[in-house]
Amino acid sequence: TLYGHPDSGHACKVALALSLADIPFQSVWVDIWAKPDSRPEAFLAASPFAEVPLLLIDGVPHVQSGAILLKIATKFQCLGGENATNMQRGRELLMWEANRIGMCLPQLKEARRVEGEGFPPGAVEWLQARYRADCGRFEQLLGAHTFFHGAAPGIGDCAIWGYTQWLAEAGVLPTPTMTGWLQRMRALPGMRSPQQFFPQV
Repeated sequence: TLYGHPDSGHACKVALALSLADIPFQSVWVDIWAKPDSRPEAFLAASPFAEVPLLLIDGVPHVQSGAILLKIATKFQCLGGENATNMQRGRELLMWEANRIGMCLPQLKEARRVEGEGFPPGAVEWLQARYRADCGRFEQLLGAHTFFHGAAPGIGDCAIWGYTQWLAEAGVLPTPTMTGWLQRMRALPGMRSPQQFFPQV
């Protein structure tokens, strides 16, 4: 069972990984814009910070998107979890995403949503500069490969997809290399929109 919301890139990372690995799961929509104490009791009991994503595997809670992706890869031996070399690649990509492109893009997206309210002077420009630097590393990490894990996508691709799917909403442009990768990701059979992953019912 995966608790999430279509506005959460972190929840989308996990939903995409489960979908690409063809692992059946039930998604539960959680209103991340409401007060935390208004969220489902089962969710609050299992998520220490009342944050999405929360993945229950056989009733055991797993939190933090990067840790969940690693769990999926190792438990189900998929998306890079098939061998030690691919797992090392996955760990490195997850750490890069979390510290770099996965940090600046959600903040830029949020800055546009709130029209800069609460962001100190110069913060948006600093985030935009980080994104430009991250574009260079994106090119270097992907190289001439189809996906970040090679011929097929892995947990690193799922992590990087989380917020690069919303470049327009963040007010930034993709590089040509990024555009090609985004197109290949969107064409994957397991790809769904955030709303399809987390329908409000």
